[in-house]
Amino acid sequence: MMTLIAYGTIALLLGITSALAHRRATTRHRDVAADAWVQLQPLLLRLPPALLAGVFLAGLVPEQQVVGLLGEASGAYGVLLATVIGGILPGGPMIAFPLALALLEAGMGVAQMVTLITAWSVLALHRVLVFEAPMMGWRFAGRRLLASLPVAPAAGFLTLAAETVLAG
Repeated sequence: MMTLIAYGTIALLLGITSALAHRRATTRHRDVAADAWVQLQPLLLRLPPALLAGVFLAGLVPEQQVVGLLGEASGAYGVLLATVIGGILPGGPMIAFPLALALLEAGMGVAQMVTLITAWSVLALHRVLVFEAPMMGWRFAGRRLLASLPVAPAAGFLTLAAETVLAG
């Protein structure tokens, strides 16, 4: 039922934005579709091997340790550990998401996964060291990291709370 509501909401938003775009004389649906196709092509080449890598990684990840450290029952400890792991997880989405998929398949909890992906996208120590600090300066990078640090655990704790409410 929730999936049907989600798909209906997406379809409604798509219809509204399409109607708004159609009203503008400068926007043509053909141009938008062509741009979308150009952006989709690299993903069509990269996504299948990345997903295969995730499946193979799932076979290598020790399930008992993942469940013990990052499973549903790990609670706050798992959320904090997922924050650290996500913050130091290197690479772009073609590396991070197959690894995340492997961890999920091995028994990682949903709240911990939300935390890991949020920490990877917000904290990303590898991007701070390679791009942000050299370009923006260490002072700015440090302040941004400090300000962003609570975001990932907050997302995880909110997910834990939502799971508790939905379960009870």
